[in-house]
Amino acid sequence: MDATTLWVIIGVIGLAIIAIVGFLAVGRRRTGAGERPPGTEPTPPRGWEQPAEDAGDERSATQVDIRAAPPEAEPPQVEVPPEAPVLERPEAPESRLVRLRRRLAGSNSPLTRGLLLLITRDRIDEDTWEEFEETLITSDLGVAPTTELVESLRDKLRVEGISEPGKAREILRTELIKLVDPTMDRSLNADRGDQPAVVMVVGVNGTGKTTTVGKLARVLVAEDKDVLLGAADTFRAAAADQLETWGTRVGVPTIRGVEGADPASVAFEAVKAGIELEVDVVLIDTAGRLHTKVGLMDELGKVKRVIERQAPVGEVLLVLDATTGQNGLTQARIFAEVVDVTGIVLTKLDGSAKGGIVVQVQRELGVPVKLVGLGEGADDLAPFDAEVFVDALLEAA
Repeated sequence: MDATTLWVIIGVIGLAIIAIVGFLAVGRRRTGAGERPPGTEPTPPRGWEQPAEDAGDERSATQVDIRAAPPEAEPPQVEVPPEAPVLERPEAPESRLVRLRRRLAGSNSPLTRGLLLLITRDRIDEDTWEEFEETLITSDLGVAPTTELVESLRDKLRVEGISEPGKAREILRTELIKLVDPTMDRSLNADRGDQPAVVMVVGVNGTGKTTTVGKLARVLVAEDKDVLLGAADTFRAAAADQLETWGTRVGVPTIRGVEGADPASVAFEAVKAGIELEVDVVLIDTAGRLHTKVGLMDELGKVKRVIERQAPVGEVLLVLDATTGQNGLTQARIFAEVVDVTGIVLTKLDGSAKGGIVVQVQRELGVPVKLVGLGEGADDLAPFDAEVFVDALLEAA
């Protein structure tokens, strides 16, 4: 082989080497600095598990991504206890009496107008007496009490020679107080003995009976007594809810049954619970009923008998609407025959009430008016006081 041929072969080999080097350089530029050729994936770090193909972006519970920053710890959850309901503090009985006098003094009842007629005339003559007597009768005072009052006043004024209205006022006050009878025991039999005192509240529909029970609970709570309510009015859908609402406001529990349950059984369970809880007073609200419905009145007697299997019923309060007049007296007589009424609660006595019903219902039943309702307010139930009542009437006159 001559020299020329040898140099040709060396040149070809050199060109081949240059071509190969150029090809490799172009491949590295295409993959980029951060990319790797296929088949050269890096080995995953320790603790990493390859997710399944169908897992998407979700990792299984066993996966640990050491590249992720640890989550921030959540602050501990502090459970705030629910606030205890704020219980209302009912008004004291003493301030209720003050309000009783103020309410009655601001009324314009027929009885007040009758008294005004007598004590504002310049001279009291026969025509004045006749008009006075007629006004008293229309105020629901009743014929017998009116006749008694007029005759007593005429005798005293004639004997003492008094014809001036100013001097007649004190005599009128004395005779009115005597007529209302301050000697009657108006205290509420709600003192605990060996067992809780049991008070039944009865009456016809629409007299404000359930509301009266709720207000009475407030009166007793104001006297620092432990009270339990029994919702034995199971015929009126909202009665138990209404009673329970009254109790909740002053922290008094309520025993109730299902709608339409036997009233006697609910009353029985309420007294039983009262004995177990050692409360001072159990107040039983009964269903309103027409006094003409014999079956319902008999059922009321059954409620009382069932209660007395556990504890005596110390008080049966009859709720009367003071505006109903003679109809209220008829109701009172029939209720008294069935359940031995021990006291009267007169509702709606302020404003349009005739006032004379106080005297007449006491005469009819021989039981005292113990409480009077004066309005729609929560504390508008006050103990009845004969002197406060009469003084308020005379103030209005």
